[in-house]
This record gives sequence, structure tokens and C-alpha cells, in this order.
Amino acid sequence: MVFAFGAKAQDSFDPDALLVDARTLILDGKYIEGRKIAFRALSKYPDYADILILVGRSYAWEGKNDSASIYLDRAILSAPDYADGYSAYLDNLSWAEQYDQAEEVLAKAKDNLGQPLPNGLRYKESRLYYYREEYNEAYDIAEDLFEKKYKNEALLDYMQTLQRLRRNNAVGVTYDYDTFEGDISPWNTFSLYGRTRTNLTGTLIARVTQSARFDANGTLFELDAYPSLGEKAYAYLNIGGSSASFFPEFRFGASIYYNLPKAWEVDAGFRYLQFSETTTIYTASVGKYVGNWWLNLRGNLIPGTGNSLGTSGNFQARYYFKTGEDFFSIQLSTGVSPDEETRDPTQLLNSYRARVGYQQLITDRFMIYGFSGYSFDELGPDRFRNNLNLSFGVEYRF
Repeated sequence: MVFAFGAKAQDSFDPDALLVDARTLILDGKYIEGRKIAFRALSKYPDYADILILVGRSYAWEGKNDSASIYLDRAILSAPDYADGYSAYLDNLSWAEQYDQAEEVLAKAKDNLGQPLPNGLRYKESRLYYYREEYNEAYDIAEDLFEKKYKNEALLDYMQTLQRLRRNNAVGVTYDYDTFEGDISPWNTFSLYGRTRTNLTGTLIARVTQSARFDANGTLFELDAYPSLGEKAYAYLNIGGSSASFFPEFRFGASIYYNLPKAWEVDAGFRYLQFSETTTIYTASVGKYVGNWWLNLRGNLIPGTGNSLGTSGNFQARYYFKTGEDFFSIQLSTGVSPDEETRDPTQLLNSYRARVGYQQLITDRFMIYGFSGYSFDELGPDRFRNNLNLSFGVEYRF
């Protein structure tokens, strides 16, 4: 009787409880122990989709992608209208770089779930385009998800990566007006730029800046490049020069950007500016995407003569609207920015600045933007200057 009772109790075990126990062990990295419990449940309930998915994911996390596919294939056969099975299967195949098979699984999801797919699967479809280097298609899906307020903390960061990788040719013009409340004559600055993309350089921007200031005219020529350094990193390179005294005779800059988990990004680099005196600026920043916000804090070190060391800092926030290119921005800074090519850092003891702006892509081809800023510049002991800046620009894409 005791044996019969024990056998009956064993036959009536709860598969849901076993799923919880198996998941706890697997998420704690105890894959073998967790799978033993999962296999026990599957011996009685071989079509339990959540357990099949859990086993498949555990193999995928170990890099055993072929074993994972066996169980994930069983999961979508057992529950063809269950999105979680397709989601796990697509993750596994993407990690294994089996993109053709992933396309087949995605097609099954569309047949069984209908279209449009759930947002989570549409995001994975966008990632599949990304892995195939079909960046425009990937961006179109991501942009639609952003507009529909799909909750994914990495979405905005991902969109910015796609925007950098997309092949979009463009020309643009900007105008800057700086007034100094009568202290000196206003500055008028025009910039014309062209942008393209190559496999070697990534995004490539050529820019010519013409400015009238200090009763003189000058032209600055620059070239920017953003080469890719793999899936999570890219570089920024800048070179330029001018014969005008108020522009750098030669400038060179380089930074490396790295994307971290949880939508964090860090960068570090330097800028070399050769005016009447040579200045080297070391710069680093940390940024974070939070919902529709991008927040960035940058610090700069400027070695001086002897053992002196200057510092400057910048905080910038952007709020993105309908797309990954429509945003409102606010910027607060002290000191001179390492990318402020129109100022000689040696001419300022300090500078305190606030700046706001707005950018919008009004059609697929035209983008407009405008910024306004105020700075309080310390030129020397008891010598200060107020600066109001207005900046406008338009870009045409083709």
C-alpha cells in the first residue's frame, strides 16, 4: 500500500512547480541541474511549450545552439500560436549566425501569428536585417516601433547605431550669428558640408566653414570620419586646418566610442589644436538612453604650461519625439568644448554656457534645425564678455 501510494504521488507531480524550480536553477547558471528537473516534467508532458523554451534557451546561453534548436523547434510545433517560442528560436539562430534558418522561423511566425507581428518579434526582425547589414530595412522597423512606444531600453541606442551605419548621402548648410553686446563686432559664420558613407570610413563628412570676425575673413576646411570597429564600437576622426588667425592652423582629433549593456555608451579621445599656441585636450564622456531621453556628461582635461591643468565640462540632454532624429536638446557647459573649432582655448580663462535647440526631419529628404545659446566668457582678471549665439541649418538627403 505504501509503495502504491508513493507511485501515485509521483505520477501526480505538478509540472508548473517543476518549471519554476528548473527556471530558478537555470537562471542561476546551474544549467545541468535545472535541465534534469525540466526533463522530468517533459517525460510526462512532452508538449509543455514553456519548459521546451526554457531548455532551449539554457542550451543557447551555453553556446550549444544545435541542441537549443531541437527543443525550440519542438516548442513552436507544440504551440504554433505562442510568440515566446519564436522569440527564443530567433535569438538562438541569430547568436549562431544562422540567418537563413532564422528567416524561415520568422516566416513561420508570420504564417501562424499573422501580421503585423507582436512588437517583440518585429524588433527581432529588425535585428535580423541588421545582422545582414540591411540597415535601411532595419531602421524602418525600429523607427515604427519607437513611434508606437515599444518598451525596450536599448531601442533608441540601437536606432542611433543604425542611423550611423545607413548609407545616406546629404548636403547641408548652417549659419551662425554671434553678438557680443557691442564689445566687438558680430561674427557671421557659414558652413557647407557634404556627407556620404563608405565601408572603410563609415560616415564621411567634408565641411567648409567661412567666417567674418575681427574685421577679417577666414576659411576652415575639415574632414570627419566615423569608421566602425565592430558591432559595439566605432571611432571618430577629425582633421582640418585654416590660414586664418582665428581658426586653428591645424586640428586633429580622435575618439573611440563603445556601447555597453543597458543602453550605456562611453568614449575617450583627444583633440590637438594649433593656434598661435598649441593646445591638446583629453576628453571622455558617459552617456545613457533612458526612455525617450539621451543624457551625456563629458569631462575635458587641458594640460597647460608647467604643472597647470585646465578642466572643462559639459552636460547635454536630448528628448526624442516621433523619430530618432527629431529632438529637443539642452546643454550646460563650463570651459571650452574640445570640438569648438571657432575658439582659441588660450584666449579664455573660463566660459559658462547654456544652449537649447530643436531638430526635425520634416520629410524623408529635408531636415531643419535651430539652436540658441548664451555664454559668459572670462577673458582675463576683471574682464568679461557676453556672447549670444543663434544657429540655423538645413539638410537635403539623396
